[in-house]
Amino acid sequence: MATLKEVKTKISGVKKTKQITKAMNMVAASRLRSTQRRMSAFRPYAVKYGEVLGSLAGRAGEGASPLLVPREEVKKVHLVICTSDRGLCGGFNNNITEAAGRWLQTLEEGVEVSFTAFGKKGREWVRKNKRDLKDVHLGVVGTVFGFNVASTAGLKLISDFLEGTYDEVHIIYPEFQSMSRQVPAVHQLLPIPAAALMDEEAPEDEKAEEAYIPEHICEPSPAALLNAMLPRNVHIQIFRALLETSTSEHAARMVAMDNATRACNDMIKDLNRIFNKARQAAITNDLMDIVGGAEALRG
Repeated sequence: MATLKEVKTKISGVKKTKQITKAMNMVAASRLRSTQRRMSAFRPYAVKYGEVLGSLAGRAGEGASPLLVPREEVKKVHLVICTSDRGLCGGFNNNITEAAGRWLQTLEEGVEVSFTAFGKKGREWVRKNKRDLKDVHLGVVGTVFGFNVASTAGLKLISDFLEGTYDEVHIIYPEFQSMSRQVPAVHQLLPIPAAALMDEEAPEDEKAEEAYIPEHICEPSPAALLNAMLPRNVHIQIFRALLETSTSEHAARMVAMDNATRACNDMIKDLNRIFNKARQAAITNDLMDIVGGAEALRG
């Protein structure tokens, strides 16, 4: 049995750990509110932007922009992986990297895969698996970042796609659904799929009405609008993925720290029980020594 001093030291250490986890829980909750507000405000804009592009793409046709034309043979694929820079958020990063690993297994043999990593955990996973890491963005996820971060990364991806460096570009990120549920999602960025330009949640009667196109004059032409709006759609999808990742990270960390605080409380209860047993055993031994000494003196 551990001595009273050892148990008391353990109790003190667990209490200090509890203070840290509780403070991290409060910080994550504070950051979550602001990040979730930004994410919720940006989602309708991204959906409506896709609706407008879908209408324009239907009028202009697939040949209006090279960003809409799929390659005949897909030999080089690029994946943008969004993770956090820090740990202590449960299985948040492991879920993303495992989903990325499963997605890689679905690719055909002979396909070259390269990566762009947002976050240290994604960079470490790519290096650990000895994959080709083209670009890294650190200190973005989990902070207050601007749209320029997504536009900078998007411009480079579009440039490499048009030059033939990549045949397809995909992005994987945790999609925030609730405080305890963040599901990894993989979406194609380039070439822009036709399904991504339409609102999948639109009712069937609204989709049926899409066949009717009223007569109107479009200035500039649909092709000119697409050339300006399609690159921005890539930036919007990256920015939305970063907002989803940041919100999911704070939610996962808040839940993980709350569980850690509860575990500390359970450990403190167990250690207090052990401490009381050890103290009672010490008191019993002292009493036995006193009684034994008294009996010896009587004899």
